[in-house]
Amino acid sequence: MLMMHEANTRGRDFFVGDIHGQYRLLGEALRRVAFSRADDRLFSVGDLVDRGADSLDCLLLVFQPWFHAVRGNHEELARNALQEGEGSNAWALWMINGGGWVVESGASEARRVLEAALRHLPHAREVTIGGERVGMVHAEPPADWSRIEEADPEALVWGRSRIQRGDETPVAGIDAVVVGHTIVERPLTLGNVHYIDTGAFCTGRLTLVDARELLT
Repeated sequence: MLMMHEANTRGRDFFVGDIHGQYRLLGEALRRVAFSRADDRLFSVGDLVDRGADSLDCLLLVFQPWFHAVRGNHEELARNALQEGEGSNAWALWMINGGGWVVESGASEARRVLEAALRHLPHAREVTIGGERVGMVHAEPPADWSRIEEADPEALVWGRSRIQRGDETPVAGIDAVVVGHTIVERPLTLGNVHYIDTGAFCTGRLTLVDARELLT
């Protein structure tokens, strides 16, 4: 469930909000910061797919050595739908939530890529940045990061209780946590939890944050 990353000694680290098939926006954001695919790393809070036509291209990013994402609820929606097939309730739910890109990509190709991609999409990641430990999940971390391996996977990819309460209690056992899932007008911090999903698919604003700025 948890994947660990040592400090990047060659380049910079960035976090990016929910991409949702906005491959062009991601490319523009990376060019603005002169992102180096050889030296820099990009950490994605998940929801690579749905609501955007280039979802398959975004999903293929997980096979790049510089790209590190966690599993989002839309990857789960896609998995369930592709497993149960057209005509199922899971398929209908996926279509309502932005799965229409599969019509052009083809269900068999989408299924093949997603099955392989899921092996690169743990529920949580932890990275060392400037001597500090930063966790990342899609939606909601547990109250104590030391219990991340025991956390409810559904809460990690679907939870919203912390942001709905405006809970500023820091997550224990970690310096900071980065999440997406819930759209915010601008990046928001509650306690030591940073919310960076600014709704790229509907706002055109894809948040890309230099990890060093996040920790200042």
